[in-house]
Amino acid sequence: MNSSPKYVIVGTAGHIDHGKSSLVQALTGTNPDRLEEEQRRGITIDLGFAFLEEQNICFGFVDVPGHEKFVSNMLAGAAGVDLVLLVIAADESIKPQTREHFEICRLLGVQRGIIVLTKSDLVDADTLALAKLDIQEYVRGSFLEHAPVLAVSSKTVAGLAELKQELVRSAAAISTKNSAGIFRLPVDRSFSIKGFGTVVTGTLISGSISVGQEVELLPGAIRLRVRGIQSGGKAAERVTAGQRTALNLAGIEHTAIHRGMTLTVPGRFRTTHRADARLELLTAAPTLKQRARVHFHCGTFQTIAEVLIHGAQELHSGATAFVHLRLQDPAIVLPGDRFIVRQFSPIVTIGGGFVLDNLARRPAAKDVGRVGFLHALETFDTSQILKAMTLRSLFGLTEHEIAARTGWPNETIAATAAVEAAAGNIKIVTASPLLLVGQKSFTDLRTKISTALEEFHKANPLVAGIAREELRAKAGRRLRPEVFRAALEELAKEKKLLMQGETVKRAGAEVTLLPEEQRARDQIEAAFASAGLAVPPVKEVLAQLAVESKRAEKLLQLLLKEKTLLRVSVDLIFHSKALQEMRQKVASYKKAKSERISVPAFKELTGISRKYAIPLLEYLDRERVTRRAGDERVIL
Repeated sequence: MNSSPKYVIVGTAGHIDHGKSSLVQALTGTNPDRLEEEQRRGITIDLGFAFLEEQNICFGFVDVPGHEKFVSNMLAGAAGVDLVLLVIAADESIKPQTREHFEICRLLGVQRGIIVLTKSDLVDADTLALAKLDIQEYVRGSFLEHAPVLAVSSKTVAGLAELKQELVRSAAAISTKNSAGIFRLPVDRSFSIKGFGTVVTGTLISGSISVGQEVELLPGAIRLRVRGIQSGGKAAERVTAGQRTALNLAGIEHTAIHRGMTLTVPGRFRTTHRADARLELLTAAPTLKQRARVHFHCGTFQTIAEVLIHGAQELHSGATAFVHLRLQDPAIVLPGDRFIVRQFSPIVTIGGGFVLDNLARRPAAKDVGRVGFLHALETFDTSQILKAMTLRSLFGLTEHEIAARTGWPNETIAATAAVEAAAGNIKIVTASPLLLVGQKSFTDLRTKISTALEEFHKANPLVAGIAREELRAKAGRRLRPEVFRAALEELAKEKKLLMQGETVKRAGAEVTLLPEEQRARDQIEAAFASAGLAVPPVKEVLAQLAVESKRAEKLLQLLLKEKTLLRVSVDLIFHSKALQEMRQKVASYKKAKSERISVPAFKELTGISRKYAIPLLEYLDRERVTRRAGDERVIL
């Protein structure tokens, strides 16, 4: 029984009219020039696709345009390429688009390739040998330095058998793409087929997708269902990373989908207008000035970007730097995604690089840690990245936020977090859903809370403790409640603070009154205790004290927190004993007279005026001692 086939994406690259499409047709039997205009003019304008199965390897060929006007289409096709065929006509050798396509493949990180000398039937042996020497000199020191150089003729089929054998040999050394990753399909075409509806195609760069699954189209966050799948011209139930894929989508018109959009797992990723990246300029490129505008190409997506160079005002040819890209249109990019930049005008390729932070902050002079953070991201080591991310995010990161910034599956996030937590670098605040914070940030938060408590007690010696939410605001207004709660609980466990309901106080902190404050407190309590239910105005009571008004108010608040006094309304405060006696009178009235009591009867029962009676009855309603029924109260 045969094992599962290996899928390899092969891209063509080279100058216009050097025979790329003819070569693909000779290898596969399929003419990749699908447009009538392409076939009439004999040039490739848009992407073409063809397939070849050889020794249990499925090759998907992406034939790209060579004409300089169509390089943007070439860039869309180069996304996801595993192996490049650098096509050079033997009778013309290296030409301008040969150089540009070669540099693009290098900048996009293509690791393997085969150099194909086409139209070899048009030249003699000496010319062919000179062409090979010229090419080998040109690619020296590059990823194609040791690539085979094969002479072929699409017309006579000479050399095609050897090329197929070389394709198989090269494919064996190519790593299989990560099908366990999160599904991501950059769209390169969208069209409609009669009887089926909307179909989109692209190279599946990560994860897998099955018939019937729900996907999300970004930008736009449109949820869609996969009605059918094809790969290599055949129907399939499931496709995995590395395959050329066509999806039949339900619930959308093909005109609503265009090249540059991405299909992915619902709710997983966010579009961005800002990204930090590593940019390399070509040696032939002009100096790039700060805030220069460029054409930005990443996968099938393209837009205009403004380039901000970190730590410099310009970037010289052949140099590299960390840059911040401000994108004109929303993009779906992830760390590690390769991109190309082309000069704004005239439009020529000047460099490329890879994304480091896909949801980058707006650059700020005070952000001194950004470069160090980017160095950590550039390691592409999960532990280093997670440490750097949690250190930079002072208020904690959720599993969902980490996934959106990295593209890592949940299992990778959880496993990395566990390792780093065991090493003391990360604090796992909650395990489900996962919430992380850097251990240093968490330690700093504990210090902030302790300092804030200390300062509160110094400034408020007459107040037992600080309200929990007030303390959280002092620790950081953007602080997540879960992180704050975890810090409080840890400090309480260590007996460094006490939590009493919604109040927090430092362990050992007690309200201690000076002699004059104690006398004033007793005066306040006595004034309300002696008044019964006919209480005096609060301002009048406080005005008679020997302490200043600020301290008098705090003494009043202390009595209220102790529940010695109770506030019934904004202007009325009563002693708790007076209120308890009132409750007993109401209970006795129910037993002796009636379950219902009117306002006049209540006034007579308590000996107070309407000024006090109405607020007190409303208080009894709130306390569920009575319930209003028209003009009377039912005693419960």
